[in-house]
Amino acid sequence: MNNREQIIETLKKNLEIAQKFFEIEASVLSILNFKDFLEKLLTEIQNKRDIPYVWISLIDSSDVTDMILKSVPSEILKERTNLITREAFLAITHSSTDPILVNNNLRAFRVLLPQQYENSIQSLAIAPLTLDGEIIGSLNHGDDSDSRYKPEMDATLLKQLATIVSICLSNVLAHEKLNILASRDPLTELINRRVLEQVLKREFERAIRYATPLTVVFIDVDDFKTVNDQYGHKAGDHVLKYIASNLLLMTRGSDVVARFAGDEFIVVLPSTAISKASELALRMQSFFVDHPLDFEGIPISVSISFGISCVEEGINDASALLKQADAMLYRAKKHKGARRSPV
Repeated sequence: MNNREQIIETLKKNLEIAQKFFEIEASVLSILNFKDFLEKLLTEIQNKRDIPYVWISLIDSSDVTDMILKSVPSEILKERTNLITREAFLAITHSSTDPILVNNNLRAFRVLLPQQYENSIQSLAIAPLTLDGEIIGSLNHGDDSDSRYKPEMDATLLKQLATIVSICLSNVLAHEKLNILASRDPLTELINRRVLEQVLKREFERAIRYATPLTVVFIDVDDFKTVNDQYGHKAGDHVLKYIASNLLLMTRGSDVVARFAGDEFIVVLPSTAISKASELALRMQSFFVDHPLDFEGIPISVSISFGISCVEEGINDASALLKQADAMLYRAKKHKGARRSPV
C-alpha cells in the first residue's frame, strides 16, 4: 500500500470513528433522567466502539453523584459507576479536562478502576466530565490490549464526546431537580402526598390482580405541637427529618415511605400481611421511645402512634385503604390519650 492509499484508508477509518461518536451523542441527547441516560451512554459506547470496559467515575461530593445515588436502582449503574474522592481524582487529572490515554503503569490509576476490571485492563482512556465548569468525574474506556489507547494518539473525538456528555448531565440534573421538587417533600425528601396516592393506587391494583396482601401504616407524631412550643420550629423540623430517615432505615427497598401532611407519615408495605406490618410498626414505635433525638445537645423524646389497614380486610379501593388506616390511627390516639388522663 502506497502513501496515498494509506492516507485514504486512515481518513476513511477516522470518518467511521467520527460517525460512531456522532451516533452515540445523538442517542443520548434527548434523555432526561439519570438512569436511562447513563445506561444508554455506557451500552452505546461499548457496542458501537466495541470497547470491553466502559464506566463512569464520579467524585463523591458532587450534585450529580448525590442524584444518581438517589435515582432508580440499576444493575448496570451499580456495576459501571465508581466513586472517588476529589483529592484522588484531581491528583490523577491534575485538574485538567483533557483526556488521558495510558497503556503502562496502570497501578497509578487503580483508584479509577472498578474492582472487577482491575486485572483485565491493559490500556485506558480517561475523559474528564464537568458540571458548570467544575470537574465531577470521568467517562472511562478500558481495553484488554495495550495498543488500544496509547498516549500519543489523537483524543479530539473523545474530548468532544466528554463535552457533549457534560452538557447532557447538566440538562438531566436540572430536569431531575424539577422532578424532585414536584414529587418530594422538601423537608424530609420523602415522596409527597400526590405521588403517594399514585403509588398506592398502583400497588392496590397489583395486590388485587395477583391476590397478594398490601398493608398501609398511618403514622402520627404524638404531642408534636408541644415539641414546637417548647423547643421551637427548628427542633420540630429536625424531629420530622429524624422520623423520616429512620422509617426509611427500618423498611425494605420495595416499601414506600411518604410524608402525608404535617406530622403524618404513610408506610406502604406490598406483599405484607397485617400481622407482619403490626410487628414492624411496634418496632418503629419502640425505636423512637428508646432513641430520643439529640437536638443541639438536647435530648427530645419522640413518640408515634399508628393505625393499620390491609386489603385482606375486604377494602375495595386505595382511598378506602388509606381512610381505614387513618380511622385506626384515630382510635389508637384516642386510646393512648385515655390512658394518660387522670382517673
